[in-house]
Amino acid sequence: MAWRWLRGHLGGNKTARRTRGGAAVDPTKLLKMNASELRALLADNPANAELWVRAAAERGLAAAQVRLGRMMLEGIGLPKDEKLALSWFKTAARAHDADAINMVGRCYENGWGAAPDSRIAVDWYRKAADAGHEWAQYNLGHMLLDGNGTAADPEEALFWYCKAAGQGHVRAMNLVARCHEEGWGVARNSAAARRWYRASAEGGYFRGQYNWATILQGEGRFDEAEHWFRKAAAAGTPQVRRAIERRSLVAIAKSCSTMNPLPSSPNLAREAARFSHGDESAIGSCS
Repeated sequence: MAWRWLRGHLGGNKTARRTRGGAAVDPTKLLKMNASELRALLADNPANAELWVRAAAERGLAAAQVRLGRMMLEGIGLPKDEKLALSWFKTAARAHDADAINMVGRCYENGWGAAPDSRIAVDWYRKAADAGHEWAQYNLGHMLLDGNGTAADPEEALFWYCKAAGQGHVRAMNLVARCHEEGWGVARNSAAARRWYRASAEGGYFRGQYNWATILQGEGRFDEAEHWFRKAAAAGTPQVRRAIERRSLVAIAKSCSTMNPLPSSPNLAREAARFSHGDESAIGSCS
């Protein structure tokens, strides 16, 4: 699709763009690339890719506009500029690019390039979610669950988490499980929570791995639980790693009743519960 777009829009443009050092970047070379080569170019080392990405973005390629916006948002390969990043996301969003629409929502939620406005963020997330964008579905679920920028609606939050989970979104799977475990928007269902935690864990998400390990621990399957705790520690945040390294949750479980999967120490129990779902809104809401 990107190749066909470039062929239609750059075919008559033979003008080369020059770098600050005088090297030429000929946008017509993009026409000779197949789809795989174009994707590789856009994902290349930022310092090498920036000129090509900018050339494509300035000629209207939405995928390149989103890529350039991300580079500006993070200051990778060029100076950080959140306002200009948001401008590029909005430009791509006008072409109905769902990834761009989601990123506009992210900018308004977090105050990147504009004053934070959760209500506007919800509007953008919903547009992308309706278009089938799994990260937007996940992000919209957070806003609805927390009542951030909209009325709290756990049932609709679960609906969007399920939509994202159905597309293989492992973080959403963990939240579907959490909703069933806690009874958020649905009747409590430990069997469903178990299935979704396992799916999230096997998909590689460290919080899903932590939760699945906790369930195995509660069932007395300590060796399996230790395996998943180790995987969670390897992939998790430094805070999670320190907690698991500081005291083996599996060892604690062996000294506790199997009816209570969390540690008996009140402080450690609260700590473990917090790690089981964490600040999902702050982690991984970028596509």
